[in-house]
Amino acid sequence: MIDEKDLKILEILRKNSRTPYSKIAKIVGISDVAVTKRIRKLEQLGLIRKYTVIVDPKKLGYNAVSMTGIDVEPENIFHVLSYLKEKNYVKYLALASGDHVVVATIWGRNGNELAQIHKEIAQLPGVKRVCPAIILDVVKED
Repeated sequence: MIDEKDLKILEILRKNSRTPYSKIAKIVGISDVAVTKRIRKLEQLGLIRKYTVIVDPKKLGYNAVSMTGIDVEPENIFHVLSYLKEKNYVKYLALASGDHVVVATIWGRNGNELAQIHKEIAQLPGVKRVCPAIILDVVKED
């Protein structure tokens, strides 16, 4: 299915998805055409789901970021997920097992706005508890 060359291509694209195919070809030791075909295959297999940009929230004016666990009654999980999915302040949203059934990354302009967002979430039907962890510093982002 995939081999070491495919894994190397994925590693290069994860670091910088704008890396020219000619440069990838030189690093991996194959032709530009082979890189194009392999990337197309990785996309079709769903290994590459999308190309994106990682931004610094603080440089956009979002000085308060939290990773927030949300405990929700089982019958309200999909309502809460649907509501949060539409909110611009939610940058990542997942259904999870473990301590919290819903996990979200939330951006706020400041601590007051972030607190207001957490309060809004806490008032949703079925939400039992909101457990924010304020991000102080990102040590690794890959």
